Amino acid sequence: METLHGVINEINSFLWTYVIIIALIGSGVIFTLRTKFVQLRMLKEMFRLIFSSAGAKTSDKEVSAFQAFCISTASRVGVGNIAGVAIAIVTGGPGAVFWMWLIAFIGCATGFVESTLAQVYKLPREGGAFHGGPAYYIKNALNQPALAKWFAILISVTFGWIYVSVQANTIV
Repeated sequence: METLHGVINEINSFLWTYVIIIALIGSGVIFTLRTKFVQLRMLKEMFRLIFSSAGAKTSDKEVSAFQAFCISTASRVGVGNIAGVAIAIVTGGPGAVFWMWLIAFIGCATGFVESTLAQVYKLPREGGAFHGGPAYYIKNALNQPALAKWFAILISVTFGWIYVSVQANTIV
């Protein structure tokens, strides 16, 4: 068991030191440039849509812009974000706030592209509902069904066990 723990730690430190950080920031910068700074360009439109639909009645099958904003925020902000910000400020000082804002700005373009792909590649199902998400656009846009299945399995394990244990650890 100690050997397995050591191997996982080595892989984890390599991925989080080099691969994932470079991939996420690089993707965010590329998406920011390719979308012509969508996070700034569409800011006024975002506020207009959110505030114009707040409190508006929708039919059974519709979601208002405000409801979509609330759902998206709820799925992206968790215990790690709240505790992580506090820990970053305590350990990194005021400079940590600047870097968090910079990374959040870059991450906005990544979130926009992710949400756009989910809308473009979702598939209708009976009753007016839809199937969609990353596994669907990996399968349909990239034409990689095996990778889509692998992603679906890994994300199920991640949400089922790993995220729960990370949140429990953060709370404790």
